[in-house]
Amino acid sequence: MPGVFNLSVDEVTKETSQAFDAGVKSVILFGLPETKDELASGAYADDGVVQQAIRSIRKATPDMLIMADTCLCEYTSHGHCGVVREGEVLNDESLELLARTALSQAEAGADVVAPSAMMDGQVGAIRETLDDARLENIAIMAYAVKYASAFYGPFREAADSAPAFGDRRAYQMDPPNAREAMREADLDYAEGADILMVKPATVYLDIIKTVRDRFDVPVAAYHVSGEYALIKAAAQKGWIDEERVMLETLTSIKRAGADIILTYYAREAIKALAKA
Repeated sequence: MPGVFNLSVDEVTKETSQAFDAGVKSVILFGLPETKDELASGAYADDGVVQQAIRSIRKATPDMLIMADTCLCEYTSHGHCGVVREGEVLNDESLELLARTALSQAEAGADVVAPSAMMDGQVGAIRETLDDARLENIAIMAYAVKYASAFYGPFREAADSAPAFGDRRAYQMDPPNAREAMREADLDYAEGADILMVKPATVYLDIIKTVRDRFDVPVAAYHVSGEYALIKAAAQKGWIDEERVMLETLTSIKRAGADIILTYYAREAIKALAKA
């Protein structure tokens, strides 16, 4: 995607410092390991790429709020978000690995862990593991409502995390289903989530509003790679005013009720708002 890059630990540390100086006060990290295996060992390794990046960023930019995506798909050879046996994703066996990943990220210095695997019980398993390790002040931003969306395409290509077989519809949500969104959010809230996220954002504004109206914790919305890419592509064709469309889009997400917006446009949005 234009303006978006995979970065080494030293480069992401520089980029984060520059972003902080530009007004971006929080980042979320995703890892792309050198090698992948069936049990996603790179996700929870003490010297994993995200763990290294957290430590480096914390040293260089101590006041940056660091969030870490807590999933396995970027680290598994099969591209699924959990343990796979005989072609089936095993929910309960995946919880232990997700909890180990969250713990390693927190111990490295993350302020927030963000479980995105959509495994049932993942928030509870992570909360228990963090509390047992006396890391009860580490916040959990749950990908509570994550749809099986076609808008993730550019990210999956960049992270080489597309499933090697099948798809993720067995554990991500069916786009027409709004009622299930509330059940998923209810479960994560009950298990101790500090923040509830809806993903994607712009085509699920109704879900963002419903979650905002129902729960008394911050609501996040992820303006995902495909949503960003649509604006970029149209702007490159000269069909739209990129800055105005970007701000209008992000405003719609905020207006729907999002307290936090994850977007590839963060730096550009801050710059545009400063001119307003």
